[in-house]
Amino acid sequence: MAEAHPVGFQWVMEAKRRGAKVFHVDPRFTRTSALADTYLPIRAGTDIALLGGVVRYILENGLDFREYVLSYTNAATIISEEFVDAEEGDGLFSGFNPETGAYDQTSWQYAGQEGESGSMDTSDERDTAAGLRHESHGMPIPGQVLRDESLQHPRCVYQILKRHYARYTPEMVERVCGIPQEKFLELARAWTENSGRERTGALVYSVGWTQHSVGVQYIRTGAIIQTLLGNIGRPGGGVMALRGHASIQGSTDIPTLFNLLPGYLPMPHHAKHPTFDEWADSIHHPGQKGFWGNARAYCASLLKAYWGDAATPENDFCYGYMPRMTGDHGTYQQVLNMIDGKVKGYFLLGQNPAVGSAHGRAQRLGMANLDWLVVRDLFMIESATFWRNGPEVETGEITPEQCRTEVFFLPAASHVEKEGTFTQTQRMLQWREKAVEPPGDARSELWFFYHLGRKLREKLARSEKRRDRALLDLAWDYPTQGPLAEPSAEAVLREINGFDVATGRPLGGFTEARADGSTAVGCWIYSGVYADGVNQAARRKSRHEQNWVAGEWGWAWPSNRRTLYNRASADPDGRPWSERKKYIWWDEEKGEWTGYDVPDFEKTKPPSYRPKAGTSGPEGIAGDDPFVMQADGKAWLYAPSGVVDGPLPTHYEPAESPMRNPLYRQQANPSRKVYPDAINSVNPSPPEEQAQIFPYVFTVSRLTEHHTAGGMSRMVRPLAELQPEMFVEVSPELAAEVGLTHLGWAHLITGRAAIEAKVLVTDRLTPLRVEGRVIHQVWLPYHFGYEGLVTGDSANDLIGITLDPNVLIQESKVGTCDVRPGRRPTGRALREMVEDYQRRAFMSPDRHAPVVTPPDPGTSDAS
Repeated sequence: MAEAHPVGFQWVMEAKRRGAKVFHVDPRFTRTSALADTYLPIRAGTDIALLGGVVRYILENGLDFREYVLSYTNAATIISEEFVDAEEGDGLFSGFNPETGAYDQTSWQYAGQEGESGSMDTSDERDTAAGLRHESHGMPIPGQVLRDESLQHPRCVYQILKRHYARYTPEMVERVCGIPQEKFLELARAWTENSGRERTGALVYSVGWTQHSVGVQYIRTGAIIQTLLGNIGRPGGGVMALRGHASIQGSTDIPTLFNLLPGYLPMPHHAKHPTFDEWADSIHHPGQKGFWGNARAYCASLLKAYWGDAATPENDFCYGYMPRMTGDHGTYQQVLNMIDGKVKGYFLLGQNPAVGSAHGRAQRLGMANLDWLVVRDLFMIESATFWRNGPEVETGEITPEQCRTEVFFLPAASHVEKEGTFTQTQRMLQWREKAVEPPGDARSELWFFYHLGRKLREKLARSEKRRDRALLDLAWDYPTQGPLAEPSAEAVLREINGFDVATGRPLGGFTEARADGSTAVGCWIYSGVYADGVNQAARRKSRHEQNWVAGEWGWAWPSNRRTLYNRASADPDGRPWSERKKYIWWDEEKGEWTGYDVPDFEKTKPPSYRPKAGTSGPEGIAGDDPFVMQADGKAWLYAPSGVVDGPLPTHYEPAESPMRNPLYRQQANPSRKVYPDAINSVNPSPPEEQAQIFPYVFTVSRLTEHHTAGGMSRMVRPLAELQPEMFVEVSPELAAEVGLTHLGWAHLITGRAAIEAKVLVTDRLTPLRVEGRVIHQVWLPYHFGYEGLVTGDSANDLIGITLDPNVLIQESKVGTCDVRPGRRPTGRALREMVEDYQRRAFMSPDRHAPVVTPPDPGTSDAS
């Protein structure tokens, strides 16, 4: 956090000054480690083993916040007797289909609900990254579920959780992660001691936690711990996901993702959602409790914002115009499709896949097979010049004179040259003013897309083809200003907020959205950001003029709530858990929820409220159920649906690992998304004997002085001078083993590529003793490429394409490699060296890593 998010880290330092204890877990000793009370080095890719050990420590010692857990979680809920845990399945849960590599979730359901939702096969969900698209609210939950308030029933969630993590002992944590037992116990004690009725503890993770083949389950394990300790919905608690830059949160809220629409509404699937009703019902499910029960209003209002007057109840609000998913349309499937000639043109905005995405060689070869490519950026980045300067030109794989791709480079305005909002890490929208005019032909994204849409509509204005109506009927009437006809960003914010169609009045919040076409809302979770016609994101009221929650500094979704699920900051009767942690509480005299923050609960619903049987929507949530987006109002320690690779997080080795999984026979996540393509070779892992060819672990992260793939920072002289070249950090022990010299050269080889880097021999990397052997890890920054004031090989060239099955994010924080002293070969000799490694590792084009792990060589399959 100090390295990658220094502005936010100042508050960690302030908390430490006031007595907070700071722990840092990372494969490498960083600026954060230097300022933490305790640093725990960890083997990359083993976080679930560490966190699972903390879960076991809590449960075995009875340290959970019992009243919170009983009242606010599904700990007491009884699970189907058909469920078989991974503990009994040697790493596989019940319902796994080895032919598809996917689970049927029927046996994971609550007792008595098996089969009520029809087929629950997740193979399609994996292809469309659907696992968490509904914020994990899952299938509808009846009003009455079987519960054991004593938590003693062998099939209640609490006991299943206890059995699942029983083997995650301090000894096992040391065996798997390389963390000494005493350091692990220090962390576990501090985490539990700083939680409960009087205290809370916070978990902070950086965006790299998602970049694993079990990334979603990493985050779920952290959430399980925070829920067991009563740290969700309370001040000083929670889980903070640090974003890589200012508006990554915004680009998932109003998404740049293939499978989501604004506000986490799922993109329709051509086969599953042929009609508006079927699409809306798939989100809210008839009988659904909680605020997802109003999803039909969010859907209708979104389509009304898109198509305006043309969208009516009679034509299902122009639902027929909506694009449909047919399968995996993610960025990595796209690049493989480019290589196969299935994609003709591509727009690149705000990304630099030539050096910024996994498997850089595949990215560049894919772009070299397009008809046209549009790149909008501040500088001439690698994705605009790959055809003449990329590594494949040197190896002869791309010939500039013969490259078919016509590249159009359009200069973009920077963040200080345009107005609009950022959505920060903490879900806060903040308005930025334009400081200076963009130079020359540089334009904002808003200008580009508005005028592109305008020109396309003009070109098709006389068309009578049915296919063109979706474009021609768009509500595309944003006001413009100035000599360049810049669209009004505030007008766009007003549309995002939503308005009453008849009067134009901006909505005050998402509860005003209607399903009858009378409201238009561009993003339902942002509704309220323009309430009363005032740009709430532009507020800058001093902290000295308001309470400590600072609700008048910017605006946070939903409804300006600064802490989600803050009903949980009070006990079931509505009283604060403690005066010290007072945040939201029930005011009996006024008959409403009040406090320092906006209550994340219906304001006048008393704690004593109990819904009638069969009640759906928000009315179906009881007055003591704070998790209002969940179908049962509870925090899920166990997920009966919504997560495609298991109801409980389970330790699997990374897709590329130098060692055998110490906990289960199943080596890697059996549901991971794989792409069996000739170009996408995956290094062998145990039990495959060839794993020894790639004996070392590499991990990547960022430097304070550079930004993302370096397209901005490597072009700026002061930043380029601070970190002027690509380097690799290695331990003194590994340097001695391989023959590396401090400030000399090394090259690293995987089954995809070989790169070179200057050597930094440092104690920041600690050799770890794991399963009786020493594991060496090396660290690389991912900011370099072949354009700019300073250049170097790209770390992302080393990485293959294996994805988390829930959200289709690549495993780019851990892989295996070989390390050699000296500079890498050049020209055709570079490819020959990589191909030699592929041959020795049996990485032929038709050989792909097995999803279900076979028995170890030389042993019989006892199972």
